Amino acid sequence: MSHYKVTNPATGEVEATYPDASDGEILKAVESAHQAYLAWRDVTPAERAALLHRVADLHEQRRDQLADIIVREMGKPKSQALGEMSVVVDIYRYYADNGPAWLEPEPIVTGGAKAEVRKQGLGVLLGIMPWNFPYYQVARFAGPNVLNGNTILLKHAPQCPESAKAIEDIFTEAGAPKGLYTNLYASNEQVGELIADPRVQGVSLTGSERAGAAVAEQAGRQLKKVVLELGGSDPFLVLPDADLEQAVKQAVQGRFGNCGQACNAAKRIIVDDAVYDDFLAAFHEAVEQIKVGDPMADDTVMGPMSSEQALTNLDAQVQDAIRQGATLVTGGKRLDRAGAWYAPTLLTGVTRDMRIFQEELFGPVAVVYRAADLEDAIDLANDTPYGLGAVIQTSNPEGALELANRLEVGMVHINEPPGSEAELPFGGVKRSGFGRELGKDGMDEFVNRQMVKMAR
Repeated sequence: MSHYKVTNPATGEVEATYPDASDGEILKAVESAHQAYLAWRDVTPAERAALLHRVADLHEQRRDQLADIIVREMGKPKSQALGEMSVVVDIYRYYADNGPAWLEPEPIVTGGAKAEVRKQGLGVLLGIMPWNFPYYQVARFAGPNVLNGNTILLKHAPQCPESAKAIEDIFTEAGAPKGLYTNLYASNEQVGELIADPRVQGVSLTGSERAGAAVAEQAGRQLKKVVLELGGSDPFLVLPDADLEQAVKQAVQGRFGNCGQACNAAKRIIVDDAVYDDFLAAFHEAVEQIKVGDPMADDTVMGPMSSEQALTNLDAQVQDAIRQGATLVTGGKRLDRAGAWYAPTLLTGVTRDMRIFQEELFGPVAVVYRAADLEDAIDLANDTPYGLGAVIQTSNPEGALELANRLEVGMVHINEPPGSEAELPFGGVKRSGFGRELGKDGMDEFVNRQMVKMAR
């Protein structure tokens, strides 16, 4: 039975299946990627950048077709899918435009002798990517690392086989040498074998904490570099001086975009007591006005969840919280239609002794907390095993910068919803993982920083 299939979450129907890779195909792909690396490392950065420009162009030319694929695969509204395509194009162009200069040798002053640091690719890299942003997740891994001189083996989520194949086709049509970028319909067991293969030099995973821990353990036994971007339970802090209309709008965007299925979504909304009642009333009204419907319709704000399993897991968390005493303000149930549809949900009254206080809610569920004051808000924000991102809503920018220093997260957005841009490094601390993607930092994860010194 194939693990890779397109099951439309809006209908529950299986639309396509793809064959799992055989062990022989996996071994052949690794050798092809290794041979490609031996040649690609000698290609100039300018030529590598030219390939990325062609990859960006093809994504842009096919953006409508590519967006339709992920609407079918994971239920993302078409408008948001097109937005993802725009970010993807930006990422490939960003590295094509800036990467060659970053690969120039860095001179070091050392007692009159000549010394420098050179950046070299490591070799074959394995990427293990999730379903929630099928093109974006790949771009932020493949873009900088192809430019670094590495080659890519990509194991995508089993529910995204069509978009995974489309990305490989784009690299091929852009002129990538055979083995430079290879899509693999691999099993979890085969992933372990790939990590153990001496030709594979590093692993990047975006996914669950459980998957990240398993991959880190396997890679650690092989002493291989790993980048992990895992879960998040990001706080969205609303301070007493915040613009409440803006805060409500951005909380809806930050929590319910992509049906709430984003690692950096605003999952815990922490509101100062002075404005809590006003914020909650306005936010409640806004949540109930979210347009849930056909993901292909222009006016749809929220489509289905990505799968029946995702819905089942989320609903179990919600019902458990309600049984333990949380207040269900709205939603909290699946919608009466075929497919994986869940109502936009708002909970209050969640306390530290409840299971979901320490868990990630990966779906359209917002939890609003009342904070007695700023110190209480900071304490709530940091009381989580995760440390990906945070949002601060305030009219005091200087105070926000000071507050950001006290938040145990890798990213802070002030007066804007959580998001991602090609120029901005993305990653977290604590159990949200380690390493960075995007920005200049994303170029530095899978490289050998070779020091060269010539005696006087």
